[in-house]
Amino acid sequence: MKYLATFIVLFVIYLFLAGFVLEEVVLGSIVSATLTLILVKFVNFKIDLLLPIKLLKFVFIYLPVFIWKLILANFDVARRVLSPKIPLNPGIVRIKTDLKGDFGKLTLANSITLTPGTLSIDIDEDYLYVHTVDVIGKNEAENKKAISESFEKILGGIFK
Repeated sequence: MKYLATFIVLFVIYLFLAGFVLEEVVLGSIVSATLTLILVKFVNFKIDLLLPIKLLKFVFIYLPVFIWKLILANFDVARRVLSPKIPLNPGIVRIKTDLKGDFGKLTLANSITLTPGTLSIDIDEDYLYVHTVDVIGKNEAENKKAISESFEKILGGIFK
């Protein structure tokens, strides 16, 4: 099952990048089959029957929230750059995450990094270390609320 899932993912990605011409489909299947044989030794995943539901949650719930936060952060950084005084309070904060899986933590860290004004530096067990241009919170709970809570609530329902 792992071989089939890996092949399908690689083949679909290839088709989206190359196109649906007959020659590309044939070449894509050969390339995908070869890569599947090479990569399946290194990937470790389980096929979850709830995957389609989780994928829908990710696309229709998480991505709109992420895009909205991205837009707000862009305006915030632009406001800081264009301000004559440049109001900054930079620092590194530690945020405890309730996500248990590595892929969920990775998605959270990448979402934080892709949002302007923040940069995920490290993940250590259940803690994320984030550099931010404006440390708002006085403690870990306030920092979590300001930086990661909206992402983490949704990701908790997707990556369990």
